[in-house]
Amino acid sequence: MHIVCPFCGERSVAEFSYEGDATVERPALDASTEDWCAAVYDRVNPRGPHAEYWQHSFGCRAWLRVERDTLTHRISGVRLAGRHAGTAGPAGQGA
Repeated sequence: MHIVCPFCGERSVAEFSYEGDATVERPALDASTEDWCAAVYDRVNPRGPHAEYWQHSFGCRAWLRVERDTLTHRISGVRLAGRHAGTAGPAGQGA
């Protein structure tokens, strides 16, 4: 599998680290324990198109939002995650 980094171009997935599900909505910091437990542990195992966070850890270190089909591993889109892309990145991380 290859991911096209917006800065470095097409690279092997070995240069990237999977950083989590990009569809999870995190609760407010003052949310209940139950809300936080649900956000952390209650997950579905998606089949088909899915949004994920990846980091180009052995390259430019950019955080990316990758649209990937979990059945075929076909990547249909890659963009920067976080404040530079106009979206909320993982744990407040920007690219």
